[in-house]
Amino acid sequence: MSQAAIARAIGMTPSNFNQKIKRDTFTREELEKIAASLGAVYNSFFSFPDGTKIGDMPEAKL
Repeated sequence: MSQAAIARAIGMTPSNFNQKIKRDTFTREELEKIAASLGAVYNSFFSFPDGTKIGDMPEAKL
């Protein structure tokens, strides 16, 4: 899927999407929408050497 197609899928112009990529300014909500448009799930968490994971992730994916 092209960047332009992803941008349109999440209701953003390709130009704005490209600027957000360059500036690295996506919100968590935007990252979740991008993931969904690609058939994925956005997860954010901390992973520790002992295997502990803390954060936002589906429990089934541990």
